[in-house]
Amino acid sequence: VTVSVLYWTMSTSVSGTTQAKTAGYSNKEEVLASVREYYGEVLGSTEDLRTSACTACGAPPPAVRAALKMLPKEVVAKFYGCGNPVPPGIRGLSILDLGSGSGRDCYVASLFAGKEGKVIGIDMTDEQIATARGNTAAFHAEHPDTAPLDFRKGFIEDIAGAGVADGSVDMIISNCVINLSPNKELVLRGAYNALRAGGEMYFSDVYVDRRVSDEARRHKLLLGECLSGALYTRDFLHMCRQIGFEVRRVSDAPIAVHDAELADVLGNARFTSTTYRCFKLDAAARDEEAEDYGQTATYLGTLPDAKHGYALDEATVFETNRPLLVSGNTAEILSTSWLAKHFRVTGDRSTHFGAFGEGAYVAPQKGTTFGKAPACGEGEGGCCESS
Repeated sequence: VTVSVLYWTMSTSVSGTTQAKTAGYSNKEEVLASVREYYGEVLGSTEDLRTSACTACGAPPPAVRAALKMLPKEVVAKFYGCGNPVPPGIRGLSILDLGSGSGRDCYVASLFAGKEGKVIGIDMTDEQIATARGNTAAFHAEHPDTAPLDFRKGFIEDIAGAGVADGSVDMIISNCVINLSPNKELVLRGAYNALRAGGEMYFSDVYVDRRVSDEARRHKLLLGECLSGALYTRDFLHMCRQIGFEVRRVSDAPIAVHDAELADVLGNARFTSTTYRCFKLDAAARDEEAEDYGQTATYLGTLPDAKHGYALDEATVFETNRPLLVSGNTAEILSTSWLAKHFRVTGDRSTHFGAFGEGAYVAPQKGTTFGKAPACGEGEGGCCESS
């Protein structure tokens, strides 16, 4: 089944080349109506899905598993997502969920944030909003030490229009929703604006290893199953960096498409469920690449489910109480974000040691070559002198 919509690409010129930034449809209202129908009327539960894209990949962390047992059954049954983008240790934070659906992740965040926190969910689907709102009173009565839940009807492309002021939230979460948006750049820019300085966008979504065909983009079922709107990973990373985010990948897992008809439309495209962390750092303190200033960070072992160590991302893993050399951007994250109270950061940016991760260079004493041939101009005689 296909829907007749036109595909558009927003491009920008970068260093003399044209690079796609986002993709969607010119008839955005029709796309949004299709998504609203699929999640509000076609799907009754996760049992109705045709692919694994909209189901969580991998077991959630222990704290999340425990929280899920405390949620209303209806909220869990109508959950569609591809990850677990609610980190423990966020007590007292203000959380915004983009495309909150039945509210599952909002309810988990409410448990983690506690009564000092605040949780807002934005969704455009009446049926899902009704499910989310309909269970709040009983949930809070049973679990009084939880953040207030505020579910709002709105569009994730217009976060401000849903009443979320710029610089007002500490963390934004989202679970397999941004791929459904007809204008992903608007979503990411709105998220960046809504975050406070040092804020974080922690979210899971579907990505693809190439820009998919127009046929796949126009396929109604593939749109609803979170595949035809998936962003090419490089386009996503470029978009985030242009907006100003410091991007870290947490995890990814392949998505299986067992339906032969759908697989034929998608061709050789390979999809993954990936969780990213996007931090809003001070522009003056964010390097375009990882740079070495000799700074170290020590994890204090104080986050839930992370007594012995903590993974900031898939490449930056801390052992409790063991100092680790970190890049300037990592030091900035651990000094200014909600993670600051869990880390001790030493050093500053007064001395630059070059690109991070390339190893130290120690200038040799004069006349020493460490077993290598003398460089031009070193040793006896000039490089242009004949013996």
